[in-house]
Amino acid sequence: MTKSMLLITSTWSENKTFKMIPVSSDAPFNEVIFDPEQKVLAVVGKEKKQTFHMLPKLDDAGRLMPLKQKRVDGKDYAEERRLLETYYEYFIEDKQEIIDFVKHFALNAGSYDFNSHIEIAFAAPIENPVIAQ
Repeated sequence: MTKSMLLITSTWSENKTFKMIPVSSDAPFNEVIFDPEQKVLAVVGKEKKQTFHMLPKLDDAGRLMPLKQKRVDGKDYAEERRLLETYYEYFIEDKQEIIDFVKHFALNAGSYDFNSHIEIAFAAPIENPVIAQ
């Protein structure tokens, strides 16, 4: 397999990061982005799947249909469950596996300093850690 993804600088939740974009039609993924807050590499595949999503319910004019009372989640508009076609997503959490993945698919992994983004992210504490009891 030839390397067919290009590393570029991007922003995710106001943080500088890197992403990988396809440079040819035979690239195996649509997009890859490193989330520095969650310390995870999100990979968006090319294969699609059918999944249910809750979407705002609209009237004939395209306006949100209001509810008489807010729901527990704070939303004050009606929603409906719809079947949508979405791309498969994969999440890589292990630091070394992230580095190996980038080196395997990015054609400019040797010249682009993606590792600095990873090092900064993994040096920072997790903002909202889950405490096991």
